[in-house]
Amino acid sequence: MKPRSAAWALLAAMALPAAAQAPLSDPTRPPAEAMLPLGTLPAPSGPHKPQLQSVLVGKEGMQRAVAVIDGQIVRRGDKVDGAVLESLTATEAVLRRGNKKEVLRVFPLPAAPAKAAKN
Repeated sequence: MKPRSAAWALLAAMALPAAAQAPLSDPTRPPAEAMLPLGTLPAPSGPHKPQLQSVLVGKEGMQRAVAVIDGQIVRRGDKVDGAVLESLTATEAVLRRGNKKEVLRVFPLPAAPAKAAKN
């Protein structure tokens, strides 16, 4: 090997580790928002919508089913966030607030795609 090409190879080998040592992000590190003091996040806009997180079905079937809504275990007839759990299936819960019904789904339906405007 020529002395000049050996010098270039040595220089390239020395530069390579510096480029390879770029900082890596830790995938287990909490998001930056989690590190902020309490009360510094902006309040969510609009009213709170309850979220159905899970439906637990007993050995007897749907007669002993319970829903987990916003982290709270709820049975048929129980109140959650001012609404009554009226009915329950394996994938959805129906809440009643007065004469209004709200259907919560474990796996919410995707938003309908926007239709292209006709010209």
